[in-house]
Amino acid sequence: MPYAVVATQAGGPEVLSYISTDTPTPGPGQILLRVAAAGMNFSDTYKRRGTHSATYPYIPGTEAAGTVTAIGGGVVEFAEGDRVATAEGQHCYADFALVDTDKAFPVPDEIDDATAASLPIQGLTAHYLANSAFQIEAGQNVLLHAGGGGVGLLLIQLLKAKGARVITTVSSNEKEALALQFGADRVLRYAGFATGVRDFTDGKGVDVVYDGVGKDTFDGSLTALAVRGTLVLFGTASGPVPPVDFQRQIAEGSTFLTAPSMASYLQNAEERRWRSAEIFAAAASHNLKVSIGATYRLSEAAQAHRDLEGRRITGKGLLIP
Repeated sequence: MPYAVVATQAGGPEVLSYISTDTPTPGPGQILLRVAAAGMNFSDTYKRRGTHSATYPYIPGTEAAGTVTAIGGGVVEFAEGDRVATAEGQHCYADFALVDTDKAFPVPDEIDDATAASLPIQGLTAHYLANSAFQIEAGQNVLLHAGGGGVGLLLIQLLKAKGARVITTVSSNEKEALALQFGADRVLRYAGFATGVRDFTDGKGVDVVYDGVGKDTFDGSLTALAVRGTLVLFGTASGPVPPVDFQRQIAEGSTFLTAPSMASYLQNAEERRWRSAEIFAAAASHNLKVSIGATYRLSEAAQAHRDLEGRRITGKGLLIP
């Protein structure tokens, strides 16, 4: 009997129940994935809480890796037995999940299931940030917030591979050690980080800030930018940013502001394959290290969400059916 984690209503982690469920049937253009590992992301908690729209009862999870066990009509890209991963699946906190074939990508044999489930969302995010939202050049100075998190640790490595000098902010000694281990040149705490950036860059500021924190760091991020620098606001973990005074905050330094989303940088199957192939190839060749901070049984999803929201997980958190 297959099982899934179901939120019966909007609320805290206690609304998550581990219950038996029916095996989904793939429709046209879909594959049925036997989930080997599901990635946990803050977006899962937003829908569980009701902050983002969801229909209850609701099975969280869009990120997973596993094996194809059935295919729907018209599917030619995959066959039963193929190993695949996705960042855009449906209800992945389960033994089985449906995935649209244009939103799935193959997993190389050299990559294990846990690593494969850790890379789709955070790996693809790091890829579009380093390659598309801002095109890094060797010698540029970068500020990356939350360098001890899953995206941060991957992005540090991609930026260093391009020859950037990476400054990052973290909240603890443990995350500082991780950021340094993964290649950061300088690690700062959040308090007064803009001054620390100016000191490290001899007063110039950074060419780009990658800010996934939002409200608590936004003003400091703008202050840390060099003239004609770019602020890439790719998340709002601390809340939405305040209204921007364009004349004071943007025009004075001729700075640029962009707010990319993963959906905008995964426009079609070809783009998904390009980004995933580069990220998975780097991981398979050990040029990209993946930090898995915690694994939980699927039945432990409520505690896993408590730890995720309590910022007690460094790197990636996984659920294992």
